[in-house]
Amino acid sequence: MNRHHRRSVRLRGYDYSRAGAYFVTVCTGNREFLFGNIHSGKMVVNDAGKMAELCWQKIPEHYPDVAVDIYVVMPNHVHGILVIKNQTDVGANNYSPLRNPPARKQPCGTSRP
Repeated sequence: MNRHHRRSVRLRGYDYSRAGAYFVTVCTGNREFLFGNIHSGKMVVNDAGKMAELCWQKIPEHYPDVAVDIYVVMPNHVHGILVIKNQTDVGANNYSPLRNPPARKQPCGTSRP
């Protein structure tokens, strides 16, 4: 299978667990319009888009050293700024999302409609 591989935009050698503000983009699979549509030049979020907003807002509940800043939900992606307040040890030797997920106080949404 021929897959397009994007060039990494990460700064080589930079420790992204360092405190600071990070611009993040999260895209839907296959760039599918799951979060809503543009009508008359404005984004109109659907239930899945509202769920994406809620999940973004609840990030600090799951990761206390992370604050959320401005964000925007688009039809097939979310842009936002995350602020890491304190350096946190992460990675294969420390925190692995697959091995030790943070305890979820309550789900931020439901399954895809």
